[in-house]
Amino acid sequence: MEGLSPLHRRVAGIDVHRMLHVVTVLIEEDDGTISKHQREFGGFKRDMKAMSAWLQELGVELVVMESTGIYWKSAHAHIERVGIPALVVNAHFIKYVPGRKTDMGDSEWLAVLARFGLVRGSFIPPKDLRELRLLSRYRRRVSQMLASETNRMHKVLEDGGIKLGAVVSDIKGVSAREMVAGLIEGKPLGEMLAMARGSLKNKRDDLAASLDGDLSPRHLFVLRQLHEHVTALERQLAQIDAELFQAMTPYHWAWVLLQTIPGMDAIASAMILIEIGDDMSRFGDADRLASWAALCPGNHESAGKRKSGKTRKGNAIVRSLLCECANAARRTKSSLASKYRNLKVRKSHNKCIVAIAHKLIRIIYFMLSRREPYRDPGVNYEAMSAQKNAPRWIKALKNIGKLPEATAASA
Repeated sequence: MEGLSPLHRRVAGIDVHRMLHVVTVLIEEDDGTISKHQREFGGFKRDMKAMSAWLQELGVELVVMESTGIYWKSAHAHIERVGIPALVVNAHFIKYVPGRKTDMGDSEWLAVLARFGLVRGSFIPPKDLRELRLLSRYRRRVSQMLASETNRMHKVLEDGGIKLGAVVSDIKGVSAREMVAGLIEGKPLGEMLAMARGSLKNKRDDLAASLDGDLSPRHLFVLRQLHEHVTALERQLAQIDAELFQAMTPYHWAWVLLQTIPGMDAIASAMILIEIGDDMSRFGDADRLASWAALCPGNHESAGKRKSGKTRKGNAIVRSLLCECANAARRTKSSLASKYRNLKVRKSHNKCIVAIAHKLIRIIYFMLSRREPYRDPGVNYEAMSAQKNAPRWIKALKNIGKLPEATAASA
C-alpha cells in the first residue's frame, strides 16, 4: 500500500465463521509504527459481547467483516450496539489474494483495506428494518406454500374427474372454495349448485357437469388435508399482513406514497419499503439503487467492445417484487402499460417486465427522495377519481390529501 495515506488509525478486520470469529486490530501509534493485535472469539452471545468490549477497549474507529452467510449478523449487531461503525463487505475483496488464505490472513487483509479506505460496505438497513425483513420474507415463503397447496388441490380434483377449475375463473374464489368443501363433506349436487355467486349462477349446467366426478375415499382424504392446510395458511397470512401494516407506522408517509404507483398495492409497498428503507441518501442516486436491485444492464466491455449486458446479481427479493408489480402495471391504464406495449413489439415478455421494473425502481427513488407521490403524465386524475370503480392507485391519492403537483415519473 505504498504511496497511499491511511484514512483510519485504529481499524479491525473480522473473518467470520459460524462458531469462530478471527479478529485483527491494526493501530497506528504516534510515532507512525503499526501495532497488530489478534484474537479469536466463539459464536455465542458471551463471545460477541467480549469481542465488542475488546474492540471498544482498543478504541477501534472502524470494523470490516466478511458477509459470510447469515453469521455476520450477530457480530454486526453487537458491534453496532457499542457504537463502533461496522462495514460488511463482499468476500470477493480477499478471495483472490495470493498467499493470504488463512483465517488470520483474511482478517489482517480486511483490516489493511479498511485502514486505507479501500473497501465499500454493503447496504445494511437499520435494526427495525432488519427485523421486519424476517417477517416480510417469511410472508413470501408462506404465500408460496399457499400457491403450491392450491395447485395441489386443483390436481387432486382433476385426478378425480372434477373439472371445477375449467368453469370457475379462480379455484380460490368464495364459490369454488365452498363447493370443494361440499365435495369433501359429501353434500348433494343441488346444495353445491346453490353456492354459486355472481356470473356463476348462469353456468349451472356447466357447474353440474364439472362437479360430476369419481372421488375415491383417498381423494377425499387428501382434499380434506389440503383444504385444512390452505385455510390455516390463509389465516396465517392475514395475521402476518396485520403485523406488517402495524409496523408501517414509522414509515407511513413513504408507504402511502408507494401505493400511488400503478400496480403496487399495500402489501407490495410495505415489502419493498422494508427491503430498501425510506432514506435514499444511502444509495446516492437512482442508478446505484437500480444496480443494487439487479435491475440494470450488466457492464461488460473489453477492448472497446460491448459484450453481454445480462443483469448481474443483486437483491433478488426487490427484483422479484418489482417484476410482480410491473406485471400488474402492464394491465393498468397508465404510461407504464404503454411502455410495455411499445417494448413488446421488439422484445420478449420477460425483458419487457424487467425494463418496466427498472423504471419502477427509478420512480421509487425520486418519489422517496422528493417526498412526492406518483403522477402519471398520461392520466386524467380528476376524471378517473370520479369513476365508481377507480383503480387502487388513484384511490391511494386520497390518503395524501391532495392531488400531486409534481411528477416523479418525469425524473
